[in-house]
Order: sequence, then structure tokens, then C-alpha cells
Amino acid sequence: MSKYQTLVNILDQLRKEAPAENKRYYPLETDLGKLNQARSRAFIHLFLKVKFGLLDFKERERLITDGTYDGGIDGYYIDKELKRVYLIQSKFRVIEGNFQNKEIGLRELLSMDVDRIADGETHDENGNEYNGKIKQLLRELGEVTDIGRYKYEVIILANLKEKTPSKLKRLTGGFGAVVFDYDRTFRELVFPVVTGTYYSPTELKIYLNLSNKTSSSARISYKVLTAYKECEISVLFVPTLEIARTLHKYKNSVLKYNPRSYLELANNTVNKEIAATITNKSTNEFAIYNNGITMLSYGTEFNEKIGQKDKAQVIITQPQIINGGQTAFTLSRIYEDNLMNDDLEELFSGKEVLLKVITFPGGEQEDDEEQLKLIEAISKATNQQTPVEEADRRSNDKIQIEMQNALYNSYGYFYERKRGEYADGIRAGYIQRSQVIERELFLRLCMACDLKPSAARRSSLKILFREDNFSKTLNDVNRHKEYFFAFRCYRILGRLERKYSSGNNPHGTATYGNALRYGKYAVVTACRLRYKGDESLKNAEQIVNGVLSKWLAFESNVSKLKSNFDYFRRYYDETKKEFIQYVDFDNYYKGRTVNANIVKFFNPSKKA
Repeated sequence: MSKYQTLVNILDQLRKEAPAENKRYYPLETDLGKLNQARSRAFIHLFLKVKFGLLDFKERERLITDGTYDGGIDGYYIDKELKRVYLIQSKFRVIEGNFQNKEIGLRELLSMDVDRIADGETHDENGNEYNGKIKQLLRELGEVTDIGRYKYEVIILANLKEKTPSKLKRLTGGFGAVVFDYDRTFRELVFPVVTGTYYSPTELKIYLNLSNKTSSSARISYKVLTAYKECEISVLFVPTLEIARTLHKYKNSVLKYNPRSYLELANNTVNKEIAATITNKSTNEFAIYNNGITMLSYGTEFNEKIGQKDKAQVIITQPQIINGGQTAFTLSRIYEDNLMNDDLEELFSGKEVLLKVITFPGGEQEDDEEQLKLIEAISKATNQQTPVEEADRRSNDKIQIEMQNALYNSYGYFYERKRGEYADGIRAGYIQRSQVIERELFLRLCMACDLKPSAARRSSLKILFREDNFSKTLNDVNRHKEYFFAFRCYRILGRLERKYSSGNNPHGTATYGNALRYGKYAVVTACRLRYKGDESLKNAEQIVNGVLSKWLAFESNVSKLKSNFDYFRRYYDETKKEFIQYVDFDNYYKGRTVNANIVKFFNPSKKA
């Protein structure tokens, strides 16, 4: 599936968020004209969701102005925190080639009445009255008491060659503009919504319940001197509902330094137990059973004087959860599943979780190497309380992030460097699980590309991701095309094996020997010997079939070699009074000789 097809799939899922009575989002699939109109409108929904964190469909729909007499404006958003008014012009292309290549017409940009609307005009230059949504925008602008401090910015959701600020201003009547072309759309809208990293909070406001706490026990704070700088640690109990709401909105955006993303309830016993403590109990055992959440902050304010009885508020700047991510995300899933129920508040009532906030000085996040080392050390130490695999510890390594970006940008596939990273996108129906490349499989395929199919097959997960092995195997992002070719070959082998899952030729042994049962990584290595860049990727199926056509001959050849005596030999059984042929292809494909055998048979001129 291409990146454009993934985008269309996301737009179709966003359409399904519309209430049933909003018929424009539910056209007949055969009515391509109306279907494309609905997707075009959903494209604006995608921007509003990702860039401004608007999760509610009705909230987004209210801001879409597209229609007759709309002044050339398709949507808007008034950001009261940044003091900006965003006016959106969108041109969604319904053909993949056009989406990547066709530019928005200059006439469409020049038709935007940004200046007139900013001046409060209610009619266009031809005397036509603006539609109701534009009048709604005018009313909202009029209600902003300090509107004089706001800046206007035009958002162009379309391809546009002229992107220099001066030329854009000429096109938009003197207003600043930002262009989201096809490439930026895929990077900043599609990928983030799939990973759940689309909206990062600058400030997190959490309300505390003081009804069962004394003022002095509501929070414990103390300063800690580290090799980096002096940090402050605050410890407090917060309502689980506050954490649930936070993670429902921000998802993986607040798990940047956590070694794992969310792990689904269905596959994780710990998460099931966390959920059961909330859903099956009316009392607060959760506070006793759970280890709590550790959060980084770049500024933490605590105030008990907020004009509400038995309430306090803590404000956390640029929050990041480094431990307890599973707890937080499980709470968010319970919240999401019960969002439409009347007893949502009651479900979480009286249940609290321990929150430890580590505040760095300075007020904002820095890319300081010493600070990042300290964060990594804190993450490692706090996550030792629960099992964290070596693969998890490598999840934020630079090479993994670069490889993830390269594979997505080149092929639209999603490399899962963190477990559960795409759980939200899969659950929402934005992508299929088949679009995800699992990190363990990927690293084994990298080994196969290094002509080490035996290590690829026999190495345990712990050994695969052990730092010395990992750094030797995955160290060059420029090989991502070669690795994706290996992944494509492996997928082809998997499909072929499924064809032989029933019948009297299991694993296709009669046709391909043990290639599909034990030798997939060996086959990938043989295919890699024939790799010649992009051309090979197009012909991957042909290359796989060519290698497989020689596999019976390959296995016949290696079974006669003296160097393979440990795996293949003929001996006389005194008990049965007959010669027995001993064959062990399982261990052969994990053994010491297969690497050299593959190279010699499929590419004699190359040394293993």
C-alpha cells in the first residue's frame, strides 16, 4: 500500500467519525464524485486533528467553512494560546499522481479574501454575502478581546512551487503562509496520526483532589543535585481520570523517552490487571497496587488556591512519561471505551495513581547531550522494575529513528522500533498490520543481507539486540533499500508457504525442499546475492522464484559435502540391519556451514 493509499484510508476512517445524520460523509461507494468531495472535506479534518489536537468530529466540522460564498477559505482555527488565526485553503487530489505533482491554481489562492475577512467585511467584492460559517468566524474574531495581538497565517494544503515567504505573501495579500505539499502531508500529517504522536502538549494541567489529604501531604518536593544540573522531584497522588484524559488526547506524543509505546490489553497480562483494578473495583486499591508514573518536566507549578473547594492544580511544562506508560495508556483506553457512557466519572471516581515529576531547570527542553544522557539513565533505571527487553532499550537509538523515517519516506511502510508504536493506528483502522515491519524480523533480515542466514535464524531476541551485535548489524541507513528488498522477498516466501498449509505437500517440501520450512533466511541471502538496486525490488518475485527453482539442487549438493557430516550422513543400523540416511535440515540452517554453502552455490565468485 502506497503512502497515498494510506492517506485515503485515513480519510475514510475520519469520515466514519461523522454522525449518521451527516449524509455528506456517507455517499454511495459507487458515487465517485460525492465520495471524493467527502474525502476532500475529511482532509481538512485530518489537518485540524493532527495540528491542533481536535479529537471530536463535531468540533472539527464546526470549523470547516468550505462551500458557496466562503471567501476562498475552507476552514479556520483560532489559537488563543499562540495568538494566531489560521485560515485554511485545501486542494485534495483524488488521483495519486496528481496529489504528488499537480499544483494549486494561483487563481484559487488569489481568491482568498483574507484581508476583507480580517477587516470584518461581511460581503465579497462582488457584493455576495459570505456564508454562515464565515460569519461565524467573524463573530468569533469579534469576541477575542485582544485580537489586535493576533497574527494571521494562511495554511495551504496543496502543492505549490513558490514557497519563499516573500512570494507567498504576495499571493495571500500580505499574510504569512505555510504550504503543506504532498511530502509534508505524508511526514507531518499521515505518519503522526498513525503513530499517535501528532499533538504534543506545551503545558499539562492536572486537577488534584485534596478532600482526603492535608495541605502538607498533598505534595512532597525535594531538590536533587545530578552530574548535569540540579533537578527538583515532586511526588503526589493524582486522579486516574486526569491521566486517562491526558493520554487519550496526547497518546504517544508524551512517550518520546519511554522505551516502549502502548502494549495492547489483549496481549499483555499486566495491562489487563491494571484495567481490572479500575473497572472491577469501586475502592482505591489502584493506588496501592500500582507502581505509579514517572514524568519529566521543564517547569512544574503547584497551586492549592484555585477557587475550588478541596481542589488543587499542578501545571507541567513539556511533559514526557518515561516510566508507567502502560499504566497511563491503559487508563486512556478505559476512558475511550467508556466515553459515551453516563457513568464515566463514577468509573474513575476516588481512584488515584502515584505521579513522580522530575523537573529540569531552564523552563524548556534542550538538545544538550548531558541532559539527554541523564534522561536515558533515568529511563533505564526506572524501567528496571518491570521487564524491558534489550530491543526496547535500543528503541530510541538514532539509527532506528533514521531507518524508520527512510523506510516510510521511500516505501510507505511502518518500521516498528517501539513495541506497540502503531497500535493506535491499527485500532483506528488507519493502517493494516501487514504494513508494519516488526523490528525483530527486520534485524534478522539485515543479518541475512550480511550473508549470515544461520545467525539470523538461530539468534535469540536478547542476542540480536545486544549492543555489540546490534551496532554491527544496523549501522547504515543508506542500506534501507536493500533491507526492504529482503523484507519483500521474505513476504513472498511467507505467502508461498501459506499456499502449502494444507494438502499432501506440507511446506512445499516436495517442490522446494526445506526452503520454506527452515530456510527462509537462507533464501533471502541467496536473493540478496542477486540484488541490483531498485530494479531488483520491482522484480523481487521473479528473483525469489529463480532462487527457489534451484533449491532442491542446492540441498542435494550440500547434503553430500563432508563439511556437513554433522547434519547429513548415511550409517548402518545394526539393530535394523539396514543403512539409514540421517538428515537434519533444521540444525543445518542454524549451523556453521550454511553461510559459505549459500555463497558458493549461488555466487561462486563471491567469498562468504
